[in-house]
Amino acid sequence: MLKGHQSWEFRNRPVIIGTATVVGPDEGEGPLGNEFDIVHGDLRIGQDSWEKAEKKLLEEASKLAIENAGLTNDRVHFYVGGDLMNQIISNTFAVRTLNIPYLGIFGACSTSMEGLALASLIVDSGFGRNVVAGTCSHNCTVEKQFRYPTEYGSQKPPTAQYTVTGAGVAVLSDRGEGPVVTGATIGRVVDMGLKDPFNMGAAMAPAAVDTIAAHFRDFNREPGYYDLIVTGDLASVGSEIARDLLVKHGLPMQQTKYNDCGLMIYDLKKQDVQAGGSGCGCSATVTYGHILKRMRRGELRRVLVVATGSLHSPLSYQQGESIPCIAHAVAIESGGEEQ
Repeated sequence: MLKGHQSWEFRNRPVIIGTATVVGPDEGEGPLGNEFDIVHGDLRIGQDSWEKAEKKLLEEASKLAIENAGLTNDRVHFYVGGDLMNQIISNTFAVRTLNIPYLGIFGACSTSMEGLALASLIVDSGFGRNVVAGTCSHNCTVEKQFRYPTEYGSQKPPTAQYTVTGAGVAVLSDRGEGPVVTGATIGRVVDMGLKDPFNMGAAMAPAAVDTIAAHFRDFNREPGYYDLIVTGDLASVGSEIARDLLVKHGLPMQQTKYNDCGLMIYDLKKQDVQAGGSGCGCSATVTYGHILKRMRRGELRRVLVVATGSLHSPLSYQQGESIPCIAHAVAIESGGEEQ
């Protein structure tokens, strides 16, 4: 099952039998708006705080994903998830209403694929038949925690990214129909000494490329194996750096199509989102909404999703620490006939 140095090959091919995505108004107005299951027109979603609204996003997405999988909560063995809030409270408080055994994780914005990889590991090894992977973010909660108070309305530089308001959830099973998870590459922490939280794309790009290179090395593949390779949320600045680094690594990316979830979820020409999207909900909603729907329509057969994460905290930033980053890659392929 261990492939190479830092990858897993899932020989039992866990099936993604159900997904759900719930987003806010800005995401609904973007180019992928029709690909999401629920689009809210209000950032508070009827709650009395943004934090409670973020929890509500994940509750809705989790319940809908389990329903779409044809399951009930009592048939789900484990829930794997995390978010960007202190002590991952959005997931913890959401899962307390689901009554499902819970594994809380933190990988910053890479949490979506970290969760999917770990959920796949549980299913593939036989330690759980049905496992949920979920994550979320909210623009108003994350922005004020990691940068300036949202109410302050501070002007941001063009390199800054816009945190996605959204939740994405996937249900994996050892049987059923749908796209299958065939492998994962667990990233290493990469720190290039950058300290600017308003330019996380530049900080995360080297971690993304490191994981992509490791994935091809461990599986003895070239980029052309995949119809599409997407990074999590490098946005316009980070994705260009990643392209340059991929060339320097000698990876023939011209064999495939490369894109970034932070670029896909918004229209950078029409929406005021600086360099593009970020947040745990960025890669989760784009993957579990747009990309998997394209796979189900037969437009894509093999996809590599490389979710990136900036592992700093408000405390580490205040102490002058640099920004350590990570990226986790998950290979998703068409298939999933009854096993």
